[in-house]
Amino acid sequence: MIILWLIFIGSLVLLPGTALLALRWAVRRGEFHNLQKAALSIFDEEEPVGLVTDHFPGMEIPDANRRAPRDP
Repeated sequence: MIILWLIFIGSLVLLPGTALLALRWAVRRGEFHNLQKAALSIFDEEEPVGLVTDHFPGMEIPDANRRAPRDP
């Protein structure tokens, strides 16, 4: 039972400590400098910013977002 308590107490120190070290590493590397650019990195020519191309089954895509069919 003592071993379980030592593991529990150790994890209360190690897990947050590891998270803080990872946050410090990310801040020093500049991962948080340009969050807007990172947020837009998922968009490309197939799905430009502001154009809805995905939808739930059975729902129509609004007319304002429809594009002409692409040439093969």
